[in-house]
Amino acid sequence: MFGDMMGMMGKLKETQKKVEETKKRLDTVLVDQASNDGKLKVTLTANRTLKSITIADDLLEDKEQLEDYLILTLNKAIAKASSVNEAELAAVAKEGMPNIPGMDMFK
Repeated sequence: MFGDMMGMMGKLKETQKKVEETKKRLDTVLVDQASNDGKLKVTLTANRTLKSITIADDLLEDKEQLEDYLILTLNKAIAKASSVNEAELAAVAKEGMPNIPGMDMFK
């Protein structure tokens, strides 16, 4: 039993290392999102760090419209980046979880 526990602890440490490596890799995965008409484009990492914003000149003339575009487009980009992030981390965590009866968290 003690050997099994040591094996599980080793597997958990290995999984933790893989999760950290995945988090670093997600800093290099870019998620692009554009407004429906293409006047605003944003790029985020899968860790939800904003990398770039491109704004059409005509949007700069209307502050309220620009704010609306930013809110809608950034929220879509954040949702998309979060989805990628969660899927990647869940896959790594599920792969590395030891088989403990009653602990089927990632079904």
